[in-house]
Amino acid sequence: MTPRATLTALLCLAGAATAPAARADFQDCLAGLQSQAAAQGISAQAFRAATNGIQYDPKVLELASAQPEFKTPIWDYMAALVDEERVDDGKAAMRQHAQALANAESRYHVDRHTIAAVWGVESNFGKNLGKMPLVQSFATLICANHRRKEFFKGELMATLKIIERGDIDPSRLTGSWAGAFGQTQFMPTTYQRLAVDGDGDGRRDLVDSVPDAVASTANFLRVAKWQNGQPWGYEVRLPRGFNASAAGRKNRHAVAHWAAMGVTRIDGRPLTGDAPIGILIPAGVDGPAFAVTKNFDALYSYNAAESYGLAIAVLSDRLRGRPGIQAEWPTDDPPLSRAERRDLQTRLAARGYDVGEPDGKVGSKTRDAIKDVERSLGMPVTGRPGAKVLQALQRG
Repeated sequence: MTPRATLTALLCLAGAATAPAARADFQDCLAGLQSQAAAQGISAQAFRAATNGIQYDPKVLELASAQPEFKTPIWDYMAALVDEERVDDGKAAMRQHAQALANAESRYHVDRHTIAAVWGVESNFGKNLGKMPLVQSFATLICANHRRKEFFKGELMATLKIIERGDIDPSRLTGSWAGAFGQTQFMPTTYQRLAVDGDGDGRRDLVDSVPDAVASTANFLRVAKWQNGQPWGYEVRLPRGFNASAAGRKNRHAVAHWAAMGVTRIDGRPLTGDAPIGILIPAGVDGPAFAVTKNFDALYSYNAAESYGLAIAVLSDRLRGRPGIQAEWPTDDPPLSRAERRDLQTRLAARGYDVGEPDGKVGSKTRDAIKDVERSLGMPVTGRPGAKVLQALQRG
């Protein structure tokens, strides 16, 4: 199971028993879990340390059962994850942790720019680790009889083993509602399989040790069959009338096959390379297109989403000093960077809207405020943070 690949599926399978009953039986449920943990060799001391002070958390169930009402367009997704701010932060992080990245690259044969790109997309280089206590989240999901109860029980036991071994202090084990944690957001069972000690202190600490986190990520990509020295792919230009059904990252053919169809690099140069490639068109034939190799599959496996894999791929190129995506996205309302999103939120707050702290993260409050502004200006009501609504607010 990949670090976060399970999470998207879990959103669709979320479900729970009645919350009041689960809350009332929480302590009894914990006692039962302690017995199961003991059967797996987890000591009573480690269990007490892990569960001390935890409570039934209905917020976890709300997040587990929530279905997103707003589908983020690919151009908004990419603009938020690969902007100048993240590129600059990434270059600074790579300079600061150059030795750790060099060691991981040498040991696992995955280039440092790709490792850093995963780190940047997953936690913004350690700035966003998630705040939900893993043990509390898992226990709530299990005791509420979540549909994926057995899956979460396995993740809880893996978490307790991390605590038993002393790799990470229980208070530092926080993450997403579903349990992804650390600088590069591993699930606990993935941690058990693939986390490594990158700094030589005898512990595998993905939360507070950057060497451990980047080495573990490199190890994950190595196991996912990353081939060092081979690119993930590159942007291409499609011929007029290209058949969209020919695209797909797994529909790989020799470079000569695509060249014969009229596919070129984005700058018009001919395609090169010996490895078979597939054509990725995340916004359809009218948007940017990419030739992708098997290395793209390794990136995809980290979270089982092509948009996610593309974000890592493009960020890794930017960290190498290469240009970002050259072709225009098929929209007349360009996406906003995080700095522009913060500007948008600041202007909404100045108009009296409660959007929380202007942090560039667009949630339901920001979208509701945008919708209200759009209505007042006679614009189509979308709730989307695009250039048009920001420019309207800038004009006052």
